[in-house]
Amino acid sequence: MARSTIADVARLAGVSVATVSRALNGNPSVDPALAERVRAAAIELQYSASPLARSLVLGRTATIAVVVPDLGNPTFQEVLRGLSLAAKAEGYHVLVADSAEAVEEERALALDTRRRTDGVVLVAPRMPDDELAALLPELAPVVLVNRRPDAVPAVGADYGAGVTALLEHLHGLGHRSFAYLAGLERSVSNAARVAAIEAFAERSAITVHRLPGGVDFDAGAASADAVLATGATAALAFNDLVAMGLMSTLQGRGVDVPGELSVVGFDDIPFAAYTSPPLTTAAVPTLRLGELAWAAMSATLGASGAAPAALGSGAREPAADAASAHPLLVPDLVVRGSSGPARR
Repeated sequence: MARSTIADVARLAGVSVATVSRALNGNPSVDPALAERVRAAAIELQYSASPLARSLVLGRTATIAVVVPDLGNPTFQEVLRGLSLAAKAEGYHVLVADSAEAVEEERALALDTRRRTDGVVLVAPRMPDDELAALLPELAPVVLVNRRPDAVPAVGADYGAGVTALLEHLHGLGHRSFAYLAGLERSVSNAARVAAIEAFAERSAITVHRLPGGVDFDAGAASADAVLATGATAALAFNDLVAMGLMSTLQGRGVDVPGELSVVGFDDIPFAAYTSPPLTTAAVPTLRLGELAWAAMSATLGASGAAPAALGSGAREPAADAASAHPLLVPDLVVRGSSGPARR
């Protein structure tokens, strides 16, 4: 049996094809009795519009794009997972693009994916503030994750608060000399970490050696010599991957963690609890960030749907920010075996 078309529905209901389209898409301009007749004809003919036809009629694709800097990083994977599940619940699909930490590629990907979708979510974009501000109007509707311009909806984590919690923990264990393995210079979240470290150092009389780092396991593994050369008793890594790389090299050289050097990370990726020793870190509620990013996009698109799920444990959302256009989630300190008292 041939598949029924919109023209078949129009003939059975005795109306135009345009009226069928408006009626089935809930256009309030269609008389209710006429709309009911169209729906009855569609049911009788077992007609359903193809997604492509529906997108052409509505001017929407039911798809959004998400541009991330590195899909190999579990943190971005979790943000994407939270966003995708929330979008799926409202009937939307997600197109994913990876800029591979290349700023020049990021802008091109964002523009290209926007042409094919209803909106774009930029996760931790690496481009400078002025370039990002110039790009945003071309991408509208757009939502940012871990960047906070006033012009568009944005969600993020309070990286400064997370770093401060880690420093307070280590300071309480007697550490006064620290090595910080920095992330990428263009990273806004790295700048937030550095600002928090400098503020803590100013009020706590500690020494911090800032070292060139990176964002992955290899960068951490390669930094061991530089960290040991500082004489620091504690190392604070930009993220968990860097911390894991550092610990791997240290252990290969017989350096006791945390007996000789405490090591802490940031993010609390799924593997952090299973390193040897388990990694002390600041847990970023990445799944929740994805949910909030979709909530912001859904509101911008005018899509209907249930409110995002309640916050789970390990994600503190300040009441003042939760009601704002730029919710900011506070990471939780997770103390494990990689941090201990400072060596004498």
